[in-house]
Amino acid sequence: MLSASDAEAIILNLVQPLNTEQDTEFVDLLTASDRILASPVTSQLDFPHWDNSAMDGYAVRYEDVQGCSEEKPAVLEIVAEIPAGVQPQCTIQSGQAARILTGGVMPAGADTVVMQERTRTEENCVFILAAPKPQEFVRYQGSYYKAGTQLLPAGIRLQPPEIAVLAAVQCTQLKVFRRPRVALLSTGNELVTPDKPLQPGQIVDSNRYALFTLVKQSAAQPLMLGIVKDEPEALKEAIANAISQADVVLSSGGVSVGDYDYVEQILESLGGKIHVRAVATKPGKPLTVATFGNDTRPVLYFGLPGNPVAALVTFWRFVQSAIKKLSGLAESWEPAFVKALARQELRSDGKRETYVWGQLRLLDGVYEFQPAGGLQNSGNLINLAQTNGLAIVPVGQTLISAGVEVQVLQVGS
Repeated sequence: MLSASDAEAIILNLVQPLNTEQDTEFVDLLTASDRILASPVTSQLDFPHWDNSAMDGYAVRYEDVQGCSEEKPAVLEIVAEIPAGVQPQCTIQSGQAARILTGGVMPAGADTVVMQERTRTEENCVFILAAPKPQEFVRYQGSYYKAGTQLLPAGIRLQPPEIAVLAAVQCTQLKVFRRPRVALLSTGNELVTPDKPLQPGQIVDSNRYALFTLVKQSAAQPLMLGIVKDEPEALKEAIANAISQADVVLSSGGVSVGDYDYVEQILESLGGKIHVRAVATKPGKPLTVATFGNDTRPVLYFGLPGNPVAALVTFWRFVQSAIKKLSGLAESWEPAFVKALARQELRSDGKRETYVWGQLRLLDGVYEFQPAGGLQNSGNLINLAQTNGLAIVPVGQTLISAGVEVQVLQVGS
């Protein structure tokens, strides 16, 4: 049985990121959210696009206002008003100023903006009551970005700030990696979909719906392939179908000790190579990882536990980072761990690396971890709600006392 760190290393080493032309497509700006850039972006526009004012005030020549004060103001003739979006038609001469609004284009001859709070006006004159700094409140063309240089690198996820930047420089068509296709199937004779009435002994298949959401959060494309009966031929057909259309296959259930032998046989009969059979974690011990196809870009198969909590914990711990790496992300695809103070004691039997689910909060610059209330076991899905962290009790340790630092895996995004 592998340790969690050894299993993680094996899994991530199996992942070959999307990196070919066949893995890319073009999308427009409005559909680019959460996509991964496949090539660096440059623009032919400087940013700012022109010299402009950072304040409402007056565009002046610095030499006309240096040394002025409230007792000895500089008095300038107002010769123009420049709102945003208008090209100035004047040149500021000695003794002159232009009323200018935030974002307005600087007129020729002016090199400084005096904020309006430091002025007063009488008729067509402005009194400058405090000397500005040279070039104060002027945003110069190209000072934030020079046309033709790299604007955004390949391998990043496009979030609202990046979308705003791309819109500002008129990059409207973007080359991105396609979304990894992740097939989802659940196994079990007892399972029914949420819209069906429950009969005695039946269980609602919550796993596929949770995994569907987790896959979408990982910027991948989930493929819902339904519920498969606990029958070798049915499972073999379902896995073969999934492999034919997906980059990653996630099945939940059917990997407990009683079913394990025929699942392995099915995977191997389909040409699969098994890399992980079990992991020393709690919950999540029964984890199967296999690959299909060549080493250049193998299809990854994850056989997750059927218990709902175990399925989600196993996804967070091992699968999510694999999907993120596959997607073409250049960095930040590894599991994210932080140190936090346990607000209550955390217990384990010490035999396996144990994950305690709960809420991670940042208070006054310090992370704190509050375990979820009630019984924590792999079948109790209810108290998993609002989980955003998994506190780790290491192998060989049975207690982490309240107030002691604990390592926490950030989850939920």
